Amino acid sequence: MRYLDLIAARPVLWTLFLTYLAAVAGLAVLGRRRARADARSFAIGRTGPVVAGMTLAASIASTATFVINPGFVYVHGVSALLHFGVAAVVGMTVGLLLVCGKFRRQGAAAGAVTLPQWVGQRYGSRGLRLLFAAMNLLSLCFVVLIVGGLSIVMQKTLGLGNVESLVIVTVFVFGYVLIGGAYANAYANTFQAAIMGVVAIMIVGSGLHHLAGGLGAAADKLRAIDPNLVAPVNAASPLFGSVFSVFVSGFVIGFALMCQPHIMTTALYVEDDRKMRRALAVAITLSIVFASVLLAGLWARLADIPASAFVDPATGAFRQDRVMTVYLAETFSPAAMGLVMVALLAAGMSTMSALLVALSSITGNDLYLGLRGLRRGAADADAGDTAARAQRASRVVLIGLGLLVFLIALHPPRLLGIFGQLGVYGLVAAAAAPIVLGVLLPAMGRRSAFAAALVGGGTHFGLYFLGGIANPAASATYGILASVAVALAGVLLGARGRARGRTAAPSTAALA
Repeated sequence: MRYLDLIAARPVLWTLFLTYLAAVAGLAVLGRRRARADARSFAIGRTGPVVAGMTLAASIASTATFVINPGFVYVHGVSALLHFGVAAVVGMTVGLLLVCGKFRRQGAAAGAVTLPQWVGQRYGSRGLRLLFAAMNLLSLCFVVLIVGGLSIVMQKTLGLGNVESLVIVTVFVFGYVLIGGAYANAYANTFQAAIMGVVAIMIVGSGLHHLAGGLGAAADKLRAIDPNLVAPVNAASPLFGSVFSVFVSGFVIGFALMCQPHIMTTALYVEDDRKMRRALAVAITLSIVFASVLLAGLWARLADIPASAFVDPATGAFRQDRVMTVYLAETFSPAAMGLVMVALLAAGMSTMSALLVALSSITGNDLYLGLRGLRRGAADADAGDTAARAQRASRVVLIGLGLLVFLIALHPPRLLGIFGQLGVYGLVAAAAAPIVLGVLLPAMGRRSAFAAALVGGGTHFGLYFLGGIANPAASATYGILASVAVALAGVLLGARGRARGRTAAPSTAALA
């Protein structure tokens, strides 16, 4: 009865919401039909460049972009906008262009279906494959961020409670990935990316009237609230208080985030370099459009919404995670708000589904089969049904991940954005140097990769928890720089060792 009352109170929102769920469920069924033809297709699917590009863009832009990060812009001002919307986007673009094409060629030649498998084949190391598979479990932090953000959206728009929202999100997204795997992810993300693009333009357009008097007038209004809001570097911000934290770490993290498994393996969806270039053009263009929604943080400031509107009624505390949903509720009509709500849900569910395909596939293909192979002392291909066995393991793992994420999201951390960033930035701090240098430098060896991974991740977590660095992007950037230095030192020492070996051989022959 309660749900009928909620639907009656918000008929437009609920109609669009249920229509969206039905459409995505239909695409999951379509994905299942494609997946039945090939056991590998649970992890990767073959699509055209436009679908691959839209899937990639939707995987990159998530609840963090559409729901969480505008709150950082609201609190910290232009410095946060430059960090997330400019420096990180430039880094992302450079990372995609520099790495994806070569990764696709190497991955296709090796027959890899997951990122850890590619790492293991690239370095000829089962240990590295297992290490990277274990490290990718840090992505669960970002899944919790997404689920928590989607719960906030559903509570604000549909009138549901937190537990009800969490149940719907986890059961629905985990369910359609379980049904269709990579093809369900690709088809659903293409549909969701189209919605997200339309709504991103709507959100940006909703605040353009604040600029009617010119940029100077808008800046003056923000300056009257707090002069730090218009500063490129916010001296009062613990997160964006230096050029390094705003620009350098933004660029480095934007670049490194392209090394996440759910992003890199999307490069394997297309079959040749020409299609890869087209896919990247689509992905980069859409990503820039998606990033523009960060302006909503400034629009919320300029709209004179009282700070009390962002207070969590359950705790009485200010929640910057609520900024986007409150701004949208104050700005859009019920009909427009319905479409916007669907886009916010799509932003989260698209990235979440991509992460789940990668996480479950990695756990099944790399952790389960890898540990099983170590116990038996056997190679990966010693059983004829290896791929089918990995797919079954992936599905079992997916169910377990769903339960774990639900339990963590029931009592979320105070700042979902920081929690999600801490985990995923730890992953890329460890993974960036071994992956990027592994693609670009043939001389990069397994020992250098091992050392770089351990130094990168260790430096990030050490500086964040023990070094007093409040911004996870800054601690991760230091980790990446340290990791790259260790890796390059290993490559240089290896080259010198090989050079000494070549010069020693003629001298021995001469003496003989």
